[in-house]
Parts: sequence; C-alpha cells; structure tokens
Amino acid sequence: MRRKRNRKKKPGPDIREIGLDELQAILDRAKSGPLDDDEYGKLKAAVDTLAFLTSELEKKGVSIKRLRKLIFGASTEKTSQVFKDAQQRDGPGADSGSADGEGEGEKNKAKKRKGHGRNGASDYAGAERIRIAHESLHSGDLCPGCEKGKVYPQKEPAVMVRVRGMAPLGATVYERERFRCNLCGEVFTAASPEGVGEEKYDETAAAMIALLKYGAGLPFNRIEKLQKGLGIPMPASVQWEVVDRAAEPVEPAYAEMVRQAAQGKVLHNDDTTMKILELDRQSRQDGPADGDDAGERTGVFTSGIVSVDEGHKTALFFTGRRHAGENLETVLAQRAKELSAPIQMSDALSRNTSGDFQTIMANCLAHGRRRFVDVADNFPDEVRHVLEELKKVYKIDDDAREQGLSPAERLSLHKAQSGPLMKALKKWLKKQLAERKVEPNSGLGEAITYMVKHWEKMTLFLRVAGAPVDNNICERALKKAILHRKNAYFYKTENGARVGDMFMSMIHTAELCRANPFDYLVALQRHADEVEKNPGEWMPWNFTEALQRLNSGVDPPR
Repeated sequence: MRRKRNRKKKPGPDIREIGLDELQAILDRAKSGPLDDDEYGKLKAAVDTLAFLTSELEKKGVSIKRLRKLIFGASTEKTSQVFKDAQQRDGPGADSGSADGEGEGEKNKAKKRKGHGRNGASDYAGAERIRIAHESLHSGDLCPGCEKGKVYPQKEPAVMVRVRGMAPLGATVYERERFRCNLCGEVFTAASPEGVGEEKYDETAAAMIALLKYGAGLPFNRIEKLQKGLGIPMPASVQWEVVDRAAEPVEPAYAEMVRQAAQGKVLHNDDTTMKILELDRQSRQDGPADGDDAGERTGVFTSGIVSVDEGHKTALFFTGRRHAGENLETVLAQRAKELSAPIQMSDALSRNTSGDFQTIMANCLAHGRRRFVDVADNFPDEVRHVLEELKKVYKIDDDAREQGLSPAERLSLHKAQSGPLMKALKKWLKKQLAERKVEPNSGLGEAITYMVKHWEKMTLFLRVAGAPVDNNICERALKKAILHRKNAYFYKTENGARVGDMFMSMIHTAELCRANPFDYLVALQRHADEVEKNPGEWMPWNFTEALQRLNSGVDPPR
C-alpha cells in the first residue's frame, strides 16, 4: 500500500478581508499622520500579498505562456521570433543586429524562400500526365520562322498544370442491362466489366479512408459530411468497417516494421495523452482504487517511437495505459542479441526510460533550450546569450547533415567546433548560479539548473558517434496523434486504437521515407499473399522494388 508523502506547504501571505475603499482610506490617512497598529497590519498584508502574487506569477509564467501557446498556437521558437516583440518595443536602433546575427535594415528582414509557396510541375508526382504533340511540326522540319534552319525536339517540354476538384472517395455505378423471357421468366444480365471485382469498397477506398483519418486527422463523421455533400455517401460506421477489414492484410508488414525498428542504431521516444472510451468506462465501473490497487495507472497515452538505422526511419505508435519507456521495452525485446545497445533519445522524464532494457541515454537539447525560451520576456539578455550559443551548435549540425558526413565525421566536426562552444556555455551557466547573479528559484534559475543537471546526456553528441542533438523528430511524429486527439477526441475501443496505431505508423513511416503512403497501403492489400510470405520485401522504402519484380516475374531474393 502506497503512503502519501506529506509535503510542506510554502508559507503564503497573511489572509485578511480588506476592501479597496478601506485601503484607500488608510493611504489617505498616511499622508497626514502615522498609522496605528491595526492600519499598519492591513497595509502590510496588502503589500505582502502583492509581493507574493508577483513572485508566483513569475514562477507560473512558464505554464501560463505554454497555455497561451496551446490556445492560440506558437509559430516558431527561432531566436529571431523569441525576441521579435522586444525589438518592436525598443525600436529598430536598440540592437545592432537581429537575434540571427544579421545587420540592420534589409538584412533584418526575413528572407523569403524561393518559389514563395508555389509548386513546380515536377512536384505533382501523382498527377495524370498527357503528352501533347505539336499540331504541325515534326523533328527535322523546316523552321517556319527563318525558313532556313531545321527544328529539333527539346529535352524539356513546355508544361502547364490544371487542378480540378473531386471527391476524396469516388464511385462508379455500373448499370448492367437485363432481359427477361416473356415465356419462361428467366432474366439475363450483362456481365460485369473485367477487373471490377465483387467487393463494393476496393483497396483504394480503404487506403484513402485510412489516409484521411490517421494521416490527415479527419474524423469519420467529417468525412461522412464531406462525401454526402459531394453526392457519394460514406457513413462513418461503414468507413470503420472498411479500415478494420483492411488492417488484417497489412498487419504482417506492420509486425515486420516493428521488428526492423528494434534493430535501429538510434531510437527516439516520447508520449502524449490520449483517450479510449472503453478504458474510461472500465475505470468508472471499477470505481476508485483502494488498498493494494491504489497505485494502478488510470491514464491513457500514445507513445511515439522513431527508429533510425542505415538511412531508414521507422515511426511506431502505441496507445494504451503504458508509457513510452514500457512500449520501447516491448520493441527492444525483438532486438538481435548480438547487437550492441542502441542510443536512446528522449527528454528527461522518467516515464521515457521506465522498462527493462539497455540503451545509451541521450537527452533532448531542445527541451533544455525551450525552458529558456519560456522565460525570455523576464530575462531577455541572459536568454539571448544562451539561444545564440545554441544556435551556433545547431548550425554546425545542419552543416554536417548538408555535407552528408558519416557519424564518425560528424562527431569529429562537433568535437572540434561545438565542443568549445558548449564548454564555454556550461561555464557561463554555472557562474550565474555560483555568483548569485540569478535567483535559483526564479524561472531562469530553474532553466539553468535543469540544463546543468542533464548536461552529460544533453551533450552525448560530443562523445558518441551518431548521437542526435534533440528529439524533434519524435515530437513531430507525435503531432499525428495530437491532431487525431484534437479532431476526433478519442478512440472508442482498444481495437480501434490498435488499428489507428497500425495505420498511423505505416503512413508516417512512408512519409519519412518519402514514399507515397496511399500507393503503399494499396499495394499491401492487393498483394496480401506476397506480403505474408516475405514482409521484409514490403517495407515503405522497398515496396516499389517488390512491385517491379512481380510485374517482371522475377522471384524475390532469399
């Protein structure tokens, strides 16, 4: 039986019921003469209350700021954006350069990306392409302009893109002609077109529903309204039946995906809250836990795990009562015995490491950085220094990625360039606390304490080849689950959560591999027998090769 720990409450101000009119009268009397003991006590209580509230608001400012971001959204945590408001308040001449190290004037303006959001014809990979021959000219014809030279075809045709609207789920109604004998009554019906099949909803319908629901976060009821408005009804209950039926043929590929993820060199993990009505109903029926069951977990979470190995990234989602560390334990149980311990990247929460497994632990530098971002309004100078130094480290990591450096080469680069920067930053952080330049219990003091406490794990990228700098890839993956939670609110049953996790994992893994998730899900369903025999040949990064072998009649490699 767990014992509740007795926590001492922090002393607060002396609580008195004092009206504003009474306080104003005390202040007026203070101008003409000394206050008596009762009036002094009331005024002191008001001042103490103001001081207490100011202190608490500073400490809780981080939570209030995060709540504001959740409600209204936060565009970015870039250094230039963190201090954008301060620069606007102080005026353009208050700082000699922007937070990104640029000069004044035109250099301070954000550079627009090439294209400004427009997509070229090459970006429309899924579009139908129609070749249009010239209406009068052929290769070798006399030039109609100069009437002397000869024309020859260009390598790149002139292209134009035309986009048309259509329903996400289309339908075709086949009206087969029927004849009936007026003597015997027998009815003769036209045969179905070749390739139509017997099922009302084919593999493309299941793939599209799964993509809309678990890839784009559209709830079944919204898809139902959209389809009804376009004249192709698709009830929410039918949508669930279609994707639930499609889960069976794709499950072997998902199981293989989990097995291969366990062999990864780096595994990122984190979790977020979720809701499963079936589990909530069970908790209400069981009532409050007593006795030995007092520590039983009642929360529901979606864990995200992103495995990186040999250039392949695999995203896995698990929804239920288990935390991220416990789900990572389940995945690593399939890891080959001869492999060394992988690098694990997560934040410093204990639930990310709960479980029986061996990893080389790394903590997310972005989490430490975010604590400084949250207190930037109260400590602009100190926070700016930290963010500018970390920005240099991230720039070095970006350079290593752009140059395609190997893990060993990247490690050497970080040791040579990021090592001195991080060493100086650590010295500066410790100095703030040692010389009492920062109050330890303030927001900045807590941010410094957190980073110093987890320094060794946050700087693993300076000592171990392949260690990542942050856990951003996993946080981006969890946005899939968060989007589902915001729009659909919950999973109805544990089986619904299992199906959702499966499709979400396969869709996001395909996106990470820059494969077409729609084509991938369709291929798995249409070739279910081959997938079951050789699931390793049907991963998002190699399924197109399997399709080519099938079309050419070549047996898969053994």
